[in-house]
Amino acid sequence: MTRERRVRGARESLAAVVLGFESIIVFLGGLVVFGLDALPDGVADWWGIVGGAVLALAMLLTVGVLRRPWGIGLGWALQLIVALGAFLVPALGVVALVFGAMYAYATIKGGELDRRNAARAADATNGE
Repeated sequence: MTRERRVRGARESLAAVVLGFESIIVFLGGLVVFGLDALPDGVADWWGIVGGAVLALAMLLTVGVLRRPWGIGLGWALQLIVALGAFLVPALGVVALVFGAMYAYATIKGGELDRRNAARAADATNGE
């Protein structure tokens, strides 16, 4: 008895790939925040590692909810949090720019591909 796999659209698949790879970079960014002692005075340095790990875990968990309507929005919120990290380490701004652009491409172009594939499938069933 095999269970059928749910069909994932291009938007969901592409966004999942971007968030998965970005989670690795975000964790490493947390290590950079720790190593550069970039947090304000009075804040323990290890919070950089904790912040990076929590954000990376949030990205991986978001991959599981991308099929829901709010999942893509949650991914955008995480992109904003990464961009805010540029106030601590300016190099995180580059990370936010690159991965934000890839996430935008994944969600916009993936949605276009899904709509085109749905139209083709509808034409194929109507033509029979």
